[in-house]
Amino acid sequence: MAPRRAEGVGEGRELRDHLVETATRLIARRGTAGLTVREIAREARVATGVLYNHFADKEELLALGLHGHVQEVERGLPPLPGDDEAVEVALVAYTKRALDLHRGIVPAFVNLAPEVLERFVGLGNPAAGGQGLRDQLAAYLHRQVAAGKVAPHAPVEAAATMIIGACHEVTLRSAQAVPAGFAADLVSIVLGGIRVR
Repeated sequence: MAPRRAEGVGEGRELRDHLVETATRLIARRGTAGLTVREIAREARVATGVLYNHFADKEELLALGLHGHVQEVERGLPPLPGDDEAVEVALVAYTKRALDLHRGIVPAFVNLAPEVLERFVGLGNPAAGGQGLRDQLAAYLHRQVAAGKVAPHAPVEAAATMIIGACHEVTLRSAQAVPAGFAADLVSIVLGGIRVR
């Protein structure tokens, strides 16, 4: 009979949580491509069949592990500046954070099965406490508009989308080869525009 509790699971900890944490750890190490239930079970020190007592299928476990991986990477990043920081300085910090988060998570999404991605998306955005990076940045910009530090009719939703989208795009091309000065250049363009004045 399969063990009901893995060796590494202490009292008061749920086996399901242990399995998700194990999947998260493996995803951080090697990504999701080709990751099997057998590997997760071996790492968690449980029989393979035990996983199916806690998850509908492999895709659910991988989606939860990937969700946990994004949260774990984000926890390792420096905190964002407060609203009293100069807007340009804060925007550079938000941009660098987005770049660092993307650099940390993009490798785990390489060759991700569409079924796992669908489950992952269904769990909600794991970044910024569930708010998501774009919405977190947009909320910051709206607060700066209210404080009179950003123009009253500035298209802050578009600016937030542009910043986070640019971070996403540049890290997808090569997660480790973000051009030097990219964050500051991007913020400069957002704040000043590129039109001849």
